[in-house]
Amino acid sequence: MESPSALACRGRVPWQGLLLAASLLAFWSLPTMAQLALELMPPNAAEGKDVLFLAHNLPEDLAGYAWFKGGRVDSTRQIASYRIDTQVNNPGPAYSGRETMYPNGSLLFQKVTLEDTGYYTLQAIKTHFHNEEVTGQLRVYPELPKPNITRNNSNPVEHKDSVVFTCEPEIQDTTYLWLINSQSVQNSPTLELSKDNRTLTLLRVTRSDIGPYECESRNPVSASRSDPLYLNVSYGPDSPTISPSDTHYRPGTNLNLSCHAASNPPAQYSWLINGRPKQSTQKVTIPNITVNNSGSYTCLVHNSVTRLNRTAVRTITVSDDDSAQQTPGLSDGAIAGIVIGVLAGVALIAALVYFLHIRKTGGASNQCKLEHKPSASNHKGHSDNSPDKIDEVTSSLNFNAQESKKPISASPSSTATETVYSEVKKGSNATCPAHCTAELFQASHLHH
Repeated sequence: MESPSALACRGRVPWQGLLLAASLLAFWSLPTMAQLALELMPPNAAEGKDVLFLAHNLPEDLAGYAWFKGGRVDSTRQIASYRIDTQVNNPGPAYSGRETMYPNGSLLFQKVTLEDTGYYTLQAIKTHFHNEEVTGQLRVYPELPKPNITRNNSNPVEHKDSVVFTCEPEIQDTTYLWLINSQSVQNSPTLELSKDNRTLTLLRVTRSDIGPYECESRNPVSASRSDPLYLNVSYGPDSPTISPSDTHYRPGTNLNLSCHAASNPPAQYSWLINGRPKQSTQKVTIPNITVNNSGSYTCLVHNSVTRLNRTAVRTITVSDDDSAQQTPGLSDGAIAGIVIGVLAGVALIAALVYFLHIRKTGGASNQCKLEHKPSASNHKGHSDNSPDKIDEVTSSLNFNAQESKKPISASPSSTATETVYSEVKKGSNATCPAHCTAELFQASHLHH
């Protein structure tokens, strides 16, 4: 086994080793009462990388060191030994050519492999043969390759099939993580993970489970993620719809109907017109239609994978009658509003007519309704609501009676009569109806 100085001259000792060797010189000044210890740098080794067992708290009066593979001192598994007085390394039976011992007792492993995983023991040999020993563990992990996802069903059917995803390859001391839509996956009523998380099961697939799905493998020294995988879920067809929504057409126009239903894979379409097969297309076109084209138009939808069928029916009427044209109906609220508006209008008009009638006829009746009283015995039952008018007429009649007691002469008598009649006629025409005027006229003649 070559000495560290010889290796350094050949450039085989990395610069990290020189830095570590320099830093380890500080441990010579530590108190001798501290216990011998090992530090692994790095704590977890990646396959193909270098690892250093760094010795701490070396005792005084050292004669040399020895490294062994395993958890105890065993000469048959000795890697190498080093004598301080001669500064010579001696390889042992377990030496592989990748180990280097330093004067401070540290051991460098180059390009470690998975087989190097295990325990290693350092023996500090004193001049008085009172030796000290310490054991450290080396863990070597592989650089993980990029994983890939396999599945047991490449074309599941919605609400019918389950799907099992597996993250490949299987590697010892590796943990697995699943992501759906870049979100971490946990156990749920619809998802199930294996104990090692390497398999993911969708218990009942739906169309929303298309993905993407990713798996990630991890160990203490590396992590890697698979390419996204999308799931092709077969579903449908859902209930189809026929467009446009028109049901009434005029003769001579063109009839164009289209049918659509959500489906994966895309649905197959066919039509029945009045129960007779028409064509296996998504659309129906009939130019220059007549009344003979009236009837039921049925859209048939089929999914060849799910084996499900759906139908939709549209009744078409071809007519010249405008009343047959479909008009949108009014809502209940609109109808109620119209009825209330009409009733309110009728009530308002009736109130206005009544007011005008009362103002025209009722006021005249209150002012001019006169009741004639020729004598107390003949007209006791008559009364009138206009005392002023009664007084006026009575006064005129009394005046005529007094004039009748005077000597009768042709000229004065005629003048008096004309005067009374003129006064009565003027009052009656101004405010009284015709029958009231007639009664007053007769009363004036009785006094003559």
